[in-house]
Amino acid sequence: MGNCCGTGGTLIGNDKNKRGFKIANPFSIDYGHRHDGNELVVLKEPTGRDIKLRYKLGRELGRGEFGVTYLCTDNETGEAFACKSILKKKLRAAVDIEDVRREAEIMTVMPEHPNIVTLKETYEDDKAVHLVMELCGGGELFDRIVARGHYTERAAASVIKTIMEVVQMCHKHGVMHRDLKPENFLFANKKETAPLKAIDFGLSIFFKPGEKFNEIVGSPYYMAPEVLKQSYGPEIDIWSAGVILYILLCGVPPFWAETDHGVAKAILKSVIDFRRDPLPKVSSNAKDLIKRMLHPDPKRRLTAQQVLDHPWIQDGKNAPNVSLGESVRARLKQFTVMNKLKKRALRVIAEHLSVEEASGIIEKFQAMDTSNRGKITIQELRLGLRKLGIVVPQDDIQILMDAVSY
Repeated sequence: MGNCCGTGGTLIGNDKNKRGFKIANPFSIDYGHRHDGNELVVLKEPTGRDIKLRYKLGRELGRGEFGVTYLCTDNETGEAFACKSILKKKLRAAVDIEDVRREAEIMTVMPEHPNIVTLKETYEDDKAVHLVMELCGGGELFDRIVARGHYTERAAASVIKTIMEVVQMCHKHGVMHRDLKPENFLFANKKETAPLKAIDFGLSIFFKPGEKFNEIVGSPYYMAPEVLKQSYGPEIDIWSAGVILYILLCGVPPFWAETDHGVAKAILKSVIDFRRDPLPKVSSNAKDLIKRMLHPDPKRRLTAQQVLDHPWIQDGKNAPNVSLGESVRARLKQFTVMNKLKKRALRVIAEHLSVEEASGIIEKFQAMDTSNRGKITIQELRLGLRKLGIVVPQDDIQILMDAVSY
C-alpha cells in the first residue's frame, strides 16, 4: 500500500476528502463481502486460499502501512518471488478494503511490461491477503545512483525515459498511478544492466477521460498543486515524474520545507529554483523539460507521449556525459537516508502503537513537549511514552528521535 500524506491539518484545505474520509457504500454487493457473517472477503477472484500449499514465506523484505513484503519461494521449483501480505485486521475502513482490491485488479489488468513488476498469483485466507509478485532484488533507484562513482545528465535522461514509459502504459490502460516516487522503483537484480521496475500500485486508481478526483493522496514532495486543490486527473503523474527529474539533476526536491504544510505552500506557488548547483550548468533542454513537466496548469503540462518526444529524451544518448558533481550524489544520499529514517520511525509507531494511539500521535507529542519549545528531547519522549503506558525499547526511541530531527 502507498502512504497517505500527512497527519490531520498538516496540509491545506478541507480534510473531509482525505484518504481516511472516503467511505464506500456498505450496502454495495461487493463491499467487504462476507460468506458466513464472519469472514471478510477482499479479493474477487484469488488464485487460491492457502498460500503455503504453493509457497514458503521467508525473511521480511519491506513493510508498509498495511502490509509486510516477504521473500517467497515456490515449493516445487525453488524460484524466488516477493509476497506482499496484508493483514485483514488492519483494513478497518471501507476505503482500505477498496484499496487492496483495486491494487490487485490494476496489477492484473496491466499488460506485461519490462519496467512494471508482474503480479503472479493472489491468495486470501481468514487472516490476510497475499499478493505474489516478481522479486526485484537490485535495490532502490537512488541507492544505486549514490553507489556509482560517476553520475551524469545522460544517466538521468535514461531513468526518466523509463519512468515515463511506465506512466504512458498506465495512462493508456486507464490507470493513474498517484504515488510516483523514487522508492517505488526497484532494479530487477544486482546487474549493471538490470531493468528498473515500478513496484507499488497501492494508491493507483482507474480513471476515465475527463474524470476528476478529490482525494489528497500520495507523498508530500511529489504532489501536484491540483491534488492539494482536490480536483485532478492523470496529469498529476507527469508532475511527480518532473519532481523526480529535478531531484535526479540536483539532489533535492524542487519544493522543499521543514513541514508538510510548508511543502504544500511551496507546491502551490510552483516557483522552480534553477540557481541551485549544478543546475546552471545543466543543458537548456533538460531545464526546459522540467519547466514543462512542472507547469502548474495541468492543461498546459506535457502528456506522457510529449515528454517521451521531447528533445532531451529523444537525444538522451547525446545528453552530456559529464559528472554532475559530488554535491548531487551527497544530497541524494542525505535525502535517501532521511526518507529511510522516517520509514523506520513509522515502522516503530506501527509496532508499538494501536491504530487509535497512532491517530492521535500529534496531540501526544505536543503533550510531551513540557517546555513548549515545539521540539521534544529524548528524555521527554521516553517519559511521555511511559505516561501513556506505551513501552518502547531504547533503540526504537532513538530511531524516532533521529527521524523527527533529521
